[in-house]
Amino acid sequence: MAAAFAVGLTIVMIVRWVEGPGERVSVALRSTARWSFLLFWLASAGPAVATLFGPRFLPLARRARDFGLTFASAHLAHLGVVAWIYSTSVVVPLRSTLIFFGIAVFWTYLLAILSWNHLSARLKPRVWRMVRTVGVEYIAFAFWTDFAMHTFTGGIANFFVYLPFVTLAVAGPPLRLAAALKRLSESENRTVAA
Repeated sequence: MAAAFAVGLTIVMIVRWVEGPGERVSVALRSTARWSFLLFWLASAGPAVATLFGPRFLPLARRARDFGLTFASAHLAHLGVVAWIYSTSVVVPLRSTLIFFGIAVFWTYLLAILSWNHLSARLKPRVWRMVRTVGVEYIAFAFWTDFAMHTFTGGIANFFVYLPFVTLAVAGPPLRLAAALKRLSESENRTVAA
């Protein structure tokens, strides 16, 4: 977790040294979002990939909680840039934007807190599954929305920079759904066989 946060801070520092004054904040914002998204994707899609594509991906599935916590930690660097924008900017983003992405932040840290010290074990398994699913899918939708907005602005180079992130964001929900259906089918088959 500390390393993921340190990477996020390092990204911010490198951007500060490399980019010009007019681009520093937006590049830091985009770069830290991409970094935290990669960790989120591994946390949220890793178990689905293991379910669908076999045991060679089990190490990825076993580390899903760790990836989720590193995502939450790495995302703090991104939130630091957002807070800096709000504290120093004359132009304040729309309230609807703040609410939309604020809900994703809420889900991020709620899921992180519930996974810490196995607080989720105090919930009924069905309730925990539902909370986790709603939270993960909302966070995924927020990332997709952000990436999709930026994919089609800024020219052809920007399109190709964002394309891998949009592709992963679009692939996540169907992978999770297909894995859930496969687990359900296997569970029903075991029940019928018993």
